[in-house]
Amino acid sequence: MDKNRPSFIKRIAKIFLKTIIGIVVIIAILLIATFVIHRINLSREADKIEDYGQKIKIFDGTMNVTIDGHGADTIVLLSGFGTASPRLDFEPLIKELDQKYTVITIEPFGYGLSSETKRERSLNNMAEEIHEVVKQLNLNRFILMGHSIAGLYSLAYINKYPGEATAFVGIDSSVPTQPWPGYNSAPMDFLAKAGVMRAFLKFFGDEKPKDESEAHRFEQKHMITMKVTGNNTLDREATSLTISFKDAQKLAFPKDLPILLFADENSAVKGWTELHQEQANSVDKGKLILLPGSHYLHHTQSKRIVAELESFLGKQNN
Repeated sequence: MDKNRPSFIKRIAKIFLKTIIGIVVIIAILLIATFVIHRINLSREADKIEDYGQKIKIFDGTMNVTIDGHGADTIVLLSGFGTASPRLDFEPLIKELDQKYTVITIEPFGYGLSSETKRERSLNNMAEEIHEVVKQLNLNRFILMGHSIAGLYSLAYINKYPGEATAFVGIDSSVPTQPWPGYNSAPMDFLAKAGVMRAFLKFFGDEKPKDESEAHRFEQKHMITMKVTGNNTLDREATSLTISFKDAQKLAFPKDLPILLFADENSAVKGWTELHQEQANSVDKGKLILLPGSHYLHHTQSKRIVAELESFLGKQNN
């Protein structure tokens, strides 16, 4: 037996341990650096975020609302979960809609320029908060248009306040019976608060502005994203989503409510097309349109969405 073998193994073990410790120390230093840089940038950006919309006081906070266009018919826009600035995110769609409609974009508690809230983020409360805003704006009849998780909140709203929405338009909207593995926001929150998300977006962000105006919008959206990501209100909403999906399964759209659904034809969600077709078939006047693109169809398919909406509404009026 080689007498030097035990000492050789010990040397290898020490080198391995030192390497691991070195890697941990480097990661810790990088995290401290990104955290400090992130906090400094947050402080600097606070005064650079431009105000927009009007603040409506409801319950224990204020919700930011924007109104675009002066059309006779009104569309109320609801964003997907975690969309930092709904108004800025929806801008390509709003620019197409506001030529013929009055477009109202509601930023829920914890989003955009709205405040946070201590209220439970239940399906019922989300619908109730939207209704409070609608009531203060004196809206009685409107088209409800929602992206992603807003499909659930819109379903809850229409059941809780029947007769107000004249139609529902879903933009790759969530369906109560879709596969839902749950959502743990802790990893993303850590990366956001540690400044890692900021560093990643700086070097690997894929948004390429076409002009100065779009570059300015992207910059504003980025600063608001850094500000709101990981806030307590969004954390609690994420935790509540599993229950919201279960609660939404007890609901259905009224048979006489027109429903127009746009869905990503290449979605990775199992049965995505079939689930939306089933929802469209559940009402007397329902239609599903598959579009190429990502989950955020309104970023690239706004013209098509508005054209199809015009056609659909025209048919409803015949």
